[in-house]
Amino acid sequence: MLQQTQVKTVIPYFKKFVKKMPNLESLSKSKEKEILKLWEGLGYYRRARNLRKSAQILVKNYKSKIPNTFEEIKKLPGVGDYTANILLALIYNQPRIGLDGNVKRVLFRLFKKNADDLEILSKKITNDSYFHNRNNDFAEALMEFGAIICKPKNPSCDICIINKSCYSFKKKKIISTPKKRNIKLKKYNIYCYLKKKQKQIALTKNQNLSFLSNFNVPCIKIVEHKKNVKRNNKWTYLSSYEKNISNIKMKINLFYKFTHYKPLNFKWYSIDKPEDEFIPTFTKKIFREIIKLY
Repeated sequence: MLQQTQVKTVIPYFKKFVKKMPNLESLSKSKEKEILKLWEGLGYYRRARNLRKSAQILVKNYKSKIPNTFEEIKKLPGVGDYTANILLALIYNQPRIGLDGNVKRVLFRLFKKNADDLEILSKKITNDSYFHNRNNDFAEALMEFGAIICKPKNPSCDICIINKSCYSFKKKKIISTPKKRNIKLKKYNIYCYLKKKQKQIALTKNQNLSFLSNFNVPCIKIVEHKKNVKRNNKWTYLSSYEKNISNIKMKINLFYKFTHYKPLNFKWYSIDKPEDEFIPTFTKKIFREIIKLY
């Protein structure tokens, strides 16, 4: 849940999730729709699907235990190098470091290494570490150190116990990890088929947005040319807004049409009672715009 999501946002979701799914067995037997409903609002729903799939694999093939090798643990859906390393460190006390944003920032400031060198550096640190009996504590301490002391902005260098060894501190310059490249803005037109009296909207599985291809959304088309956004055949323009999802920065133009007929593969959904079905946050934002028409 913490991947790409802040701790303060995750806490209420986590408490609710573990109350409903207290162990791997209950998670493995759950329905996908149930898991997605618990995850609703966190975004990145592939994480929820992978979590459920991993639970099923662990229960079936590993007697509900996490594998203790890097190769085996990476076979689990959604598990990459970071997750594999940090699980092996925390659970099995192996000499590994999870290279999350906090740890990368600490190492970058300490040694002024390029991003490509951090993986090699992390292995050298764990091999040379004096904490072989407490590798799990060392791995967790590095993450906490980055979150609490070596923060992205206004780091607490004055109380840092390793400031004398820090490249950034010696140069009296707060160095940040390299910035990500600018993400190009993409434009989309969203067309909403509506029923006027019943307050319903037609939704379908959309293939134009890969990250939402498995969820119910209105008709979405990529804008390939420049036109007056308020004119689009027989559709009525409603509003425009921007939304960021994953690594996509979206400029959305919203259109609507009242009709009793819907295209094939679309289904009618209630706009004012979305809690009855799992609806992604992306679609709920559209609901909030559309409800103004009623």
